[in-house]
Amino acid sequence: MHKILLIERSMITFISGTNRPENATLQIAHKAANFYSEKGLNTQVYSLCDLPREVAFSELYGERSPAFEKTIRSMVADVDKFVFVLPEYNGGFPGILKLFLDAVEPHHWYGKKAALIGVSAGRSGNLRGLDHLTGVLNYLQVNVLHYKPSLSRIQQLPGNEVVLSDAYSELLRLQAQLFTAF
Repeated sequence: MHKILLIERSMITFISGTNRPENATLQIAHKAANFYSEKGLNTQVYSLCDLPREVAFSELYGERSPAFEKTIRSMVADVDKFVFVLPEYNGGFPGILKLFLDAVEPHHWYGKKAALIGVSAGRSGNLRGLDHLTGVLNYLQVNVLHYKPSLSRIQQLPGNEVVLSDAYSELLRLQAQLFTAF
């Protein structure tokens, strides 16, 4: 009699770190997720545009809706790895991302792993935001991959399409390779 061993591949949640409508960050999150999928990894993308509108007042303070509880379970609690894609807002990362982190009970983050990607229209690629989020995640006991691509001068073309250069695509492929072994 042969035993069949099923190996379950874990899911990686990509979190698009803004709730701005028609943002470039969500497109980059999807493009990055594709590079991870090429490595045979299971990915899902969560846009903070999908947060419940009442997240700042009721969801944050324990009045959980069943829909948000399901989101927390499927996008955070049942996942071991995350990739945060962070646009630069005022020299850091968006407040909505901090609000999301605060709305999820800290124990759901403990011992998990994360990779970060910085995005900006300017020259820095959100380096300060990457450092700041690294500190917040370390506080939540999340292990953060050392390799953090900073994608600068990201522009949306007519029709809101974002095109990544070959150099940026290679940075994201390298991160996918490193994160696979992390």
